[in-house]
Amino acid sequence: MTLPRTHPRAHPALVWSNLALLILFPLAWFAPLMRAQLLPFFGADDISVISGLLTLWEEDVLLALIVAVFALIAPILKTVALALIHLGRLPARLRPGVSLLGKLAMADIFLIALYIVIAKGMGVGRLEVAWGLYLFTGCVLASLIISRIESKH
Repeated sequence: MTLPRTHPRAHPALVWSNLALLILFPLAWFAPLMRAQLLPFFGADDISVISGLLTLWEEDVLLALIVAVFALIAPILKTVALALIHLGRLPARLRPGVSLLGKLAMADIFLIALYIVIAKGMGVGRLEVAWGLYLFTGCVLASLIISRIESKH
């Protein structure tokens, strides 16, 4: 399989890694981030980015929109913009904007970690980290690393 025509300085591994994020991010949005069990005799509920947003939407629409920007829109826009730069379809001068999108995407990992700490500290139930949190964190970190390497070239 041949790589599409890329920006002269774009390394093929960076291009393919970035394009893989277009598949991995949506997968991470539906993957279980954590399992919450409020009482010992009830089953645990899996919480994903999407299920969390849907629950949040019922409670606070504005906050749900803000979280959606950080968790969904910023990471995917950054990935698409970087792919377009790699493919020579977007001017490289837009890299600072792409970098800003990456920083916005990193904010949601902090929020999720904060929610886990708060929930565990309340002692109301049990909260377990699930594989989706690692996938989602890995996607955000991979995107950050790809951008960092790209900006140095």
